[in-house]
Amino acid sequence: MRASVDRAGLDSGRTPVIKIRRVRKGDLSKVRDVIEQAFGDFYERQLGTRPRQVFGGAQYVHHRWLMEPWGCFVAEEGDGKIVGAAVAVIWGTLGLVGPVAVLTIYQNQDIGQQLVKAAQGFFDENKVTLQGLATYPSSPKHLLLFQKFGYKPKALLAITSKPLDRREIVQATQAGKPAVSIRRFSTLEEAKKKGTMQKLRRITNAIYRGLDLAKEVEIVDGLALGDTLLLERGRELIGFAIYHVPGVSEAPQGSLYVKFLAMDFRHRKPEHFHGLLASLEELASGAGLQRVIAPVYTAYWTAYQALLERGYSIDFTMVRMKRGKLEEYERPADLVLDDWR
Repeated sequence: MRASVDRAGLDSGRTPVIKIRRVRKGDLSKVRDVIEQAFGDFYERQLGTRPRQVFGGAQYVHHRWLMEPWGCFVAEEGDGKIVGAAVAVIWGTLGLVGPVAVLTIYQNQDIGQQLVKAAQGFFDENKVTLQGLATYPSSPKHLLLFQKFGYKPKALLAITSKPLDRREIVQATQAGKPAVSIRRFSTLEEAKKKGTMQKLRRITNAIYRGLDLAKEVEIVDGLALGDTLLLERGRELIGFAIYHVPGVSEAPQGSLYVKFLAMDFRHRKPEHFHGLLASLEELASGAGLQRVIAPVYTAYWTAYQALLERGYSIDFTMVRMKRGKLEEYERPADLVLDDWR
């Protein structure tokens, strides 16, 4: 049975007048509702059943708007009804778009294209050299939307997770870790955070020229969405991991979510990578969480295989799409976890 939907302005056959504008603070709850309703409909069509919680309780609007207010757009009907939304953020020279959503009844009217075009304008204003996203490889509609703007499908993004075994974590702790130390960014004195941020930039700049996660670190710290773990040897930073915990964050309920993890290319040792993951797992277990979610781009082959060897399994896959500076910068040996969703 098809549910009746309020199709304001459409039942008479007239095309609605749609205005694209930037998100205002008062829009945030409506934007979240539109995104969750649109994706809930998509998952229901794909799976045959509607998820009780879209994205497992993860949230993508409020903190991203605070981090990048000029990159968030809504499609608004003439009467003020918000019928679509797009969120875009910038990691230095890398621009990421998504989620992009249009209410089901308003789809196939080029509203999604207008939203993506607005995001592209935001990227152009900020002179990013590469734009990207992650979408569903099984959805022709999603692929074709972004292909119209020059995005090209690349390799798969594997969303992996590992259920936490308290006994395993205790044994790993007792076995000891490499001669490195772990600190949380949130525990640093304010005067030291600036210097640490420069060390983070040196690591990310070696991955892709101009790549900068400073805004992600700052928003996680400022809103207590989680924290950033710093893997250090003496005064040298050899790796870091930005993570979210449940709340008003991108972490689904019961899970610690790894947003970004990178090892200095000079310290690409498996034991350091495993040590940082072990610390994240220990932290999650201590917080009473049931699993760790670690998305990995499969072009980072060493990191992908290390996760599988560590007991992580693939929950689902997405495809990474790129536009702009198209040469592949991902080196298979780099120990990087980066989620473009």
